[in-house]
Amino acid sequence: MVIWDGLSQAFSLIITRDPAMMQIIWMSLLVSGVSVLLASAAGIPLGTWLGLAPAHRVRWLAQILYTLMGLPPVLVGLFVYLLLSSAGPFGVLNLLFSPTAMILAQTILALPIVTGLTMIAVRSKDREIRDTAVSLGASAWQVALTIIREARLAITGAVVTGLGRLMAEVGAVMMVGGNIEGKTRVMTSAIVLETRRGNFEMAIGLGIVLLALAFIINSVLYRIQGVGRH
Repeated sequence: MVIWDGLSQAFSLIITRDPAMMQIIWMSLLVSGVSVLLASAAGIPLGTWLGLAPAHRVRWLAQILYTLMGLPPVLVGLFVYLLLSSAGPFGVLNLLFSPTAMILAQTILALPIVTGLTMIAVRSKDREIRDTAVSLGASAWQVALTIIREARLAITGAVVTGLGRLMAEVGAVMMVGGNIEGKTRVMTSAIVLETRRGNFEMAIGLGIVLLALAFIINSVLYRIQGVGRH
């Protein structure tokens, strides 16, 4: 059967660390990793500010944020493509079909997720901790740091959720990266391409690696949360 043959050959590629497969895996980790770091650097402070602000004052911002959390990747890809194309405002930078363009698109995708989930995490801890900290004489800055510390597990979950979204994303990276072999090909776009070519062993192998990475990421999160609870 095609499936069993593909599985056996896929494991062979993984065990022998096929150079083409390793390059694709490395590019996926690089693009998604840098993107989630950039999104976290902006999203965690912004989400904390939104979570600490009175809900009625940031109601419209929160509603926009919730909408952006479900932003279709192809729309982000189109937006970034138009920005970086030769006719766009940043076309002179020649960033289209490069890892930088992919990172920009994925950062835009992850930012609302990290921000929104951080806001929810902070709000869930805000009232009780704020009252206690203020009664003990804490300043506004100290109150904010205390709330972030108490909500750190949920904030970590927000970052991991953003990373999971990026690792599985295909539309935006194909549009702005071009799926160029040895340059901008990542696991999801390679799976699509190799399936179309009938190269099922490579597609299955990359799928197995993608599932393994998802399992590792979620296992780390589970362990962190378990340690936090104890």
